[in-house]
Amino acid sequence: MIPLSVLDLVPIREGSGIAEALDEAGKLAATAEQAGYRRFWVAEHHATAGVAGGAASVVLAHIGHCTSTIRIGAGGIMLPNHNPFVIAEQFGTLDGLFPGRVDLGLGRAPGAAGIIAQALRKNLHQASEYFPQDVVELRALLTGDIDLPIVATPGLGAKVELWMLGSSLFGAQLAARLGMPYAFASHFAPDHLDAALAAYRSQFRPSAYLDKPHAMAAMTVIAADTDEEAELVATSQDQAFVRLRSGDPGKLPPPVPGYRATLPESARAMLEHLGQARAVGSPETVRERVGRFIERTQADELILSGAAYDPSARRRSLELTMTAVSGKAVS
Repeated sequence: MIPLSVLDLVPIREGSGIAEALDEAGKLAATAEQAGYRRFWVAEHHATAGVAGGAASVVLAHIGHCTSTIRIGAGGIMLPNHNPFVIAEQFGTLDGLFPGRVDLGLGRAPGAAGIIAQALRKNLHQASEYFPQDVVELRALLTGDIDLPIVATPGLGAKVELWMLGSSLFGAQLAARLGMPYAFASHFAPDHLDAALAAYRSQFRPSAYLDKPHAMAAMTVIAADTDEEAELVATSQDQAFVRLRSGDPGKLPPPVPGYRATLPESARAMLEHLGQARAVGSPETVRERVGRFIERTQADELILSGAAYDPSARRRSLELTMTAVSGKAVS
């Protein structure tokens, strides 16, 4: 079985707040560790009412203290929003706190509206153009493989595992050129999955950090005791996707029976399109759909997303999924 990892957006649920979201993220990470997942990643989002993970490095410090062995990381840091030196310091600090456990996934899309760019004091279009150079600089700040006029402390010498993230060919080609592991965001942008993985593997150049291609693909996975129960739990995630694509994101809502039947055709089609990287159902259903996805992608790892309004349902989903895919009972 290939390794499974977890992507958590630290959702803020309707009727709840940031403190509860962060507390539940720590509990979810502990569950993932106990169940045998390899990594637990959070992602940078800004000014989003339903996401408490905007300050990703701070959230990871919390996650690290809630766990002891699982790798923790950003999936990812949107580097155009920052400068490489500050990120080197932040993740160098995390490596000092949790040595040998820290991943840093880097994305090019700023993922921010114009008003966020103003708040960040950044020209995000221009910053995106410098993304390849910033990745090289950040890696040098951590590894010392290029002589720079400044030393990041913490930072230099930190054993942080760098990943390239992407949802298009650009990230795949850059990861290949720099000899980095690559993670594709197929859970919300599946269109270029096959082409991106093919480009990454065919163009890969071995580096001092990675001798052969290593690709991870993302899926939305929610498991429950029955298909019907899992589909009901998944309606919270469905509502969140529809609201996001409609320009009206909010806190994670409770499940709604028969939700898809209430949607216009365009919204149903959008959700069906995302279904190519989705496994929602009983353990048997999840096993079959995850297996088909692995066969299609030949991924070296999978990272699983999938928010649930009831935090215990998400924890239960992780346990059922690991048991279904690995064939081993979770202790």
